Amino acid sequence: MSFYEKLVYARKTPFLGKVFYLVLKMLGVEIPLGVQIGKGLMLHHGGIGVVIHPKSIIGNNVGIYPGVTLGRADVFRTAGRSKFSRIIVEDGVILGSGCKVLGDEGELVVGAGCVIGANAVLLQSTQPNEIWAGIPAKKVGMREPEL
Repeated sequence: MSFYEKLVYARKTPFLGKVFYLVLKMLGVEIPLGVQIGKGLMLHHGGIGVVIHPKSIIGNNVGIYPGVTLGRADVFRTAGRSKFSRIIVEDGVILGSGCKVLGDEGELVVGAGCVIGANAVLLQSTQPNEIWAGIPAKKVGMREPEL
């Protein structure tokens, strides 16, 4: 587990959690205290530039590359008027460098085992093991199951 990943999990520590959160933020990783994260998170290359919406849920063994954003697509509205609720990233997902996962209404779910390509802009939920790429992102293939 890298130093950055240790800080991500340490942000839930009583008393010092907020300090660890602030250290992460100073290092360029914005993962608020409200974000639920499963086991085995991988912040590849330190996850510099990662920004995650505070109501997000991230499953087990998720890989996040630098520059990833999980957030609201309707930033032109105030948070109180938004119909967006949260983003759920299920187990085994890979979020490629610079990809954006943006929800505008309800929940946006990235299905287990999906790959979201570098710099893709995902605006809708996916099914398990799909590969998405482009702007806006479209399904371009299926991920082969690992043996």
